[in-house]
Amino acid sequence: MRQGPLAGRYPAVAAMVILALIPYLALSAAIDPLVPIITEQLHMSVQTMSLSSGLGNAAYAVGTVLAVQFAQHLPQRRMLLAYAVVLAVGSVVAAAAVNPGMFIGGHVLQGLATSMLLIAAAPPLTIGFPKEKLRNTAVIMNMCVFGAVALGPFIGGAQAESHAWRPLFWIIAGIAMLALVMAALTFEDAPPADLDAPRDLRAIGLAAVGCAAAFVGASQLTSHGFGDAAVTVPMFGGLALIVVLVVYQFRSRRPLLTVRTMLTSSIPVAGVGVALFAAAASVAATALTANVLLQTYSPVHVGLLYLPELGGAVVMAVVFGIVITRRAMHYLPLVGMVLLAAGILVFQFALPANQPLVLVAAGLTGLALGATVAPALFVAGFSLQSNSLQRVFAIIELFRAVAAFMVAPILAHFALTVSTDLGIGTRYALWIGFGLAVGGAVFGVAVYALSGARPQKPDLDEFLDGDDPAWYSPPLLARIRSVETIAPQRAATVTAAEPDEAAAVDPHGMVLIAYDGTDLADFAITQAAARLGTGREALVVCVWQPVDVGFTPSDSQHFDADRATEVRRAAERTAAHGAELAREAGFAAQSVAVEASPTWKGIVAAADDHDASVIVLGPHRRSGLLGHLQGSVASAVVAHTERPVLIVPQYQDVS
Repeated sequence: MRQGPLAGRYPAVAAMVILALIPYLALSAAIDPLVPIITEQLHMSVQTMSLSSGLGNAAYAVGTVLAVQFAQHLPQRRMLLAYAVVLAVGSVVAAAAVNPGMFIGGHVLQGLATSMLLIAAAPPLTIGFPKEKLRNTAVIMNMCVFGAVALGPFIGGAQAESHAWRPLFWIIAGIAMLALVMAALTFEDAPPADLDAPRDLRAIGLAAVGCAAAFVGASQLTSHGFGDAAVTVPMFGGLALIVVLVVYQFRSRRPLLTVRTMLTSSIPVAGVGVALFAAAASVAATALTANVLLQTYSPVHVGLLYLPELGGAVVMAVVFGIVITRRAMHYLPLVGMVLLAAGILVFQFALPANQPLVLVAAGLTGLALGATVAPALFVAGFSLQSNSLQRVFAIIELFRAVAAFMVAPILAHFALTVSTDLGIGTRYALWIGFGLAVGGAVFGVAVYALSGARPQKPDLDEFLDGDDPAWYSPPLLARIRSVETIAPQRAATVTAAEPDEAAAVDPHGMVLIAYDGTDLADFAITQAAARLGTGREALVVCVWQPVDVGFTPSDSQHFDADRATEVRRAAERTAAHGAELAREAGFAAQSVAVEASPTWKGIVAAADDHDASVIVLGPHRRSGLLGHLQGSVASAVVAHTERPVLIVPQYQDVS
């Protein structure tokens, strides 16, 4: 296998990732003060320049989907090398541009290559090295994405002060060339991820057309009103295609993107939602306020006022590296949303030109950005197996790009048109950003609360080994969905006190015994044998879920309820104990542990999977108001299955 001289060395691979991601991300934040200079020297209109940014951002969004598809069928590290070549070529073309076409083409290549490099290089850096390196990776990812963005305004302002733009673009091109060199030096050939995966051209087409149309429509706001067809038709049409993409991937049997897994699990949904709200709200906190400050100060002065953003991003990157192995990691995005809301409020008082307050607001915004998007990305990624990390990154970056890059021109247009005074219009836009920040915090907390999710310490050994997620993520809105109105009972229901009806059950089919390790469950097994007859096949099922567990362990072996792997093993031991009791009672019994929430769903699914002739239950009812709302597991099973259910009634004493 061919390797570069620095293959497998963490510092070299980390340097390659840093050099690959910084150029476009820094440039995207630095370009605003350079727009008048570029348009003048390349004889471009402001509208054409806006179109260039829109197409570059669209390419960034589409690149996330393309990178996942290419990784399935093509050698992954060779493709990473190819992406680095595209980034270098695009950067050189943009820096050397002599006309608008060259500039736009180079910028589009930069956006496309950057997102593909992110998807190709970041997951291997995360899971391809020992867990001791994960702290460093967290800091690197945070600084690459938001450190570069935070530094952008100062870089752009400093370059604009000299009334030139090419030096900055040539520096960007030089960094891209270094990224290419490092990609070659760290090359380590790797096979395609899954040659049997489908070639999902429909998904790629929906992403490409949808993103291009949406971003082109938003870019038209530079010279058109929000109600003009030139804006609304492509923008809303593109967004509709992106929604179609999500629905298509959700329903697909073999999706390119893990949309279904992410959108039906609570913690990934909370992580994605917070990332989107943060990306959208941060636009109001930085780009819009900078436009107002430029009316009073020079570009380089404004850039200096925003340097605390970089300091805040650095501080929070270090904090993220510290908490990534701890339970506190779950709280970091929430803290970030609170800081973002606070930063936007301070900006309200800082406008039009209160420098001390601008410095404070910029620092709060930098802390907020460092605490939100990258941590939320890892919170979502840790909720799935590590082999899904590439696709998780792709989905979040696709959604984040749409949220951040589309909201910017919309809010800028709103600030310009809602009032004849840009400062007043920007204040209105800031209130929208404040609402997004508060809404993101409420959204994340609500998803956790309504799903029963709990902050957990990540099991990084299991995650990096690829065996399990780093923690358990309950089904989305599990607490609401489990409080269901019990439908009219369709199943044939008998009790152990009704021997004639029990005898009418198929005497040859498999018996499914729901077992939770309690004395009542033990009693149900012996009663089932007495009523249904011995010698029959039986499957003893123990339904489990982390945190709430859902069963009483059959042994005294300690386990951590927050760790899914340990809970599963305890459930397997409990089910095996139940099977042993069933064999002693006369059944030919086997056991299985099933992860499900609520419990009745696991029982019904197991009965369907094994074509059970009867389900045996010992009923339990929760106490209090919740118990009356939920009803017993037995009632829910009866309501949701066509199979006969043998309910063993409560007994007074089994001694």
